Amino acid sequence: MARSGLAPAARVARWADAALGPGSDAATADGKATLADATAERAARDLGLTPDRVRADWDTARLAGLIEVHGASARPGWRLRAWDRDDSAVLRGWVALFDAWSLATPEPGDQEPATVAEVVSAMPQVLSFLQLSAGPVPVDQLLDLLRQRVTELRTERCEVVYDADADAAADPATTAADAPARPALAAAAGPAETEGEPADPAQAAELAPLLDWALHALASVGALTYGDGQATLTPLGSWAVWVKLEQICVAAQSPAGNIEQSAEDMLRGCAQLRPNAARAEYRAWLAARPVGSAVTELLAAARGEDALLRGLAFEALRVVGAPAEPDVRAVVEEPALRPYALLWLAEHDGVDPEDAHEVLTREEATWLWVDTAAAVADHGEAPMLVRHLESALQPTVPALLREVRAVGHPRTVQVLVALAAAHPDPALAKAVRRAAFQVHTGGH
Repeated sequence: MARSGLAPAARVARWADAALGPGSDAATADGKATLADATAERAARDLGLTPDRVRADWDTARLAGLIEVHGASARPGWRLRAWDRDDSAVLRGWVALFDAWSLATPEPGDQEPATVAEVVSAMPQVLSFLQLSAGPVPVDQLLDLLRQRVTELRTERCEVVYDADADAAADPATTAADAPARPALAAAAGPAETEGEPADPAQAAELAPLLDWALHALASVGALTYGDGQATLTPLGSWAVWVKLEQICVAAQSPAGNIEQSAEDMLRGCAQLRPNAARAEYRAWLAARPVGSAVTELLAAARGEDALLRGLAFEALRVVGAPAEPDVRAVVEEPALRPYALLWLAEHDGVDPEDAHEVLTREEATWLWVDTAAAVADHGEAPMLVRHLESALQPTVPALLREVRAVGHPRTVQVLVALAAAHPDPALAKAVRRAAFQVHTGGH
């Protein structure tokens, strides 16, 4: 269903890639892959479509990530590149379109922007109810649920003081991490009038045209069918809502409580966890935020001075999987991230993790050895650093020291000093200290 629904958008995206891509003889006059009037008319001629149809498919391709627009230019997204070989790329593209349903159809022009925003915020609860109903639901019932949810949003906005500590004290079983799950799952149980609160006809009249717009927009992306006074989720729409509810539940079960932290603080919180527990924490953290911003934040943490966070950031990126590929590929030329990125890409391409190191050159592997040693020196114990020495590729310590000095890692001196202090062999420790001094003074 996702492939079928996105096929027209993929066709226009492929046309643009072939006709407007770098080096193409048919590039536009300004040399940019923009959908100007002339471009739309040309695509319409080539594809046997109308210009309006081309524009609509182009917009869908953008929302689904098949095309990425950067300023005045566009380029194929990773999902288009992976379209034929990766079903998950197709599904992620459709979910991106589903998430952007409010952009897929123009909103009514005579509505207050604040009310439109409230309706968009309330629709997840409407969709949850549709998903649990597993069949047609009268629009009047959905309107009643929408009215209640909008009222809740307005009431929450008017609350000036909220004592979280008092609330937690009143119900020790309730945690901040549960908060995202409560409104969605409670509202999913179905509309029910608040005791003593009659329906507001004026509010219902205000919201009815916006509910109609929202249902039409969701129908346009293939999430539901809408007609004859009722709405029904499609199987694809039902699956997507189920995935969203599952993500809320995963996020609510953050084992170490780092879900609301920045990427750097979350990674620090995972440093002492066992691998399986850390992966569960990564999944919970990722489920609570858009994948694009999460990947950006993880890579920013990896660029910092803490080598331990660099390694943990790429472990978290392994949990992200395919959506992180273009961003990881983009940092391959950054010296500090290159070995990690190359290993990530090799494993992503199906190389056995135990063999992935073979994609690194000797210099890259040595740089990674120093970076890992820096992480051990900063956060581990002396025996760990001594054991790390045994993992080096070089057959002898003198050979290792020569190559370590040659790669120019910024932490080389600190690593060698720490290794010299930790090693029980006085002669070896002396050689390592001499190497550290030579690096520090620039000698040979």
